[in-house]
Amino acid sequence: MRVVEIRGAFGLDNLVQALVVTERPDPRPGFGQALLRLRAASLNYRDLLTVQGKYNPKQKLPLIPCSDGAGEVVEVGEGVDRVRPGDRVCPIFAQRWIAGQPTREKARSTLGGPLDGTLAELMVLDQEGLVKVPEHLTDEEAAALPCAALTAWSALMEAGVEAGHTVLVQGTGGVSLFALQLARLLGARVIVTSSRDDKLRRALDLGASDGVNYRATPEWGARVKEITGGEGVDLVVEVGGAGTLEQSLRAVRFGGAISLIGNLAGLDAQVRLSLIFMQRVRVLGIFVGHRESFEAMNRAIALHRMRPVIDQVFPLEQSRAAFERMAAGDHFGKICVRM
Repeated sequence: MRVVEIRGAFGLDNLVQALVVTERPDPRPGFGQALLRLRAASLNYRDLLTVQGKYNPKQKLPLIPCSDGAGEVVEVGEGVDRVRPGDRVCPIFAQRWIAGQPTREKARSTLGGPLDGTLAELMVLDQEGLVKVPEHLTDEEAAALPCAALTAWSALMEAGVEAGHTVLVQGTGGVSLFALQLARLLGARVIVTSSRDDKLRRALDLGASDGVNYRATPEWGARVKEITGGEGVDLVVEVGGAGTLEQSLRAVRFGGAISLIGNLAGLDAQVRLSLIFMQRVRVLGIFVGHRESFEAMNRAIALHRMRPVIDQVFPLEQSRAAFERMAAGDHFGKICVRM
């Protein structure tokens, strides 16, 4: 089977060495396992950091990157009853996190590091680590679900978002657009920030009520407060991290929540703690989600026939170009690789 490996050294500066299309022996399923023929994978910011050596510099190489994918079950081992050949499925991100709270052990069972990921034609996984995908989705759309969609779903669910609430999402990457779509599905109003007006217009077409260009309006927290009549939003889906957290605290309402997901704008934050405790703001750390939550999200997506936003699709042999597009930051939605 063909796979893409991070081999020899990390870094986008020398992708010829960092990402290599190579051959590995075809795997076979054992007891309780299923063999998947992967049809598509999708990229997350975590995958880019992994290739750059910034996510886990001690990660052992070679490694097949990417945690998200979708494929078809082609063979099952003895004792398998959750899936059967012909089923279209997605692997879950943390293979041992089925339900309940995460643990350190469950967090070590993640695909794309430390376990081999989805940039491969074939993959063997335990049946417990698989979820059937909504039938109306293409392979690329289904491949976008395991991390980006489920992270957005968890951000909304753990904050208790419901109809009539207002949600602020940052940017137009995978998690943010899923948060927009899923919040609208729940009946919430959505405000979007971006550095580009053309992306804001596309977000409005997806159902956002308002857009704020954060380059034109550096104090965008105050602008969001103004849009909401001085009240503030019920939830901020925070993907920026250190560089955006203070503005998020200025945008959220008294008693509201911030779902902290990413660190696109830095890790080390200096914020006024009074903005948190004096406003009784809940700051929720979001780590993707478990299998039961994934299945609940898929039921909602299937019921409403929601379709993920796909930016661009690359063939497997052009995986390096897919990572280069993510690094450039010009994408709108998910970047995918087709097997």
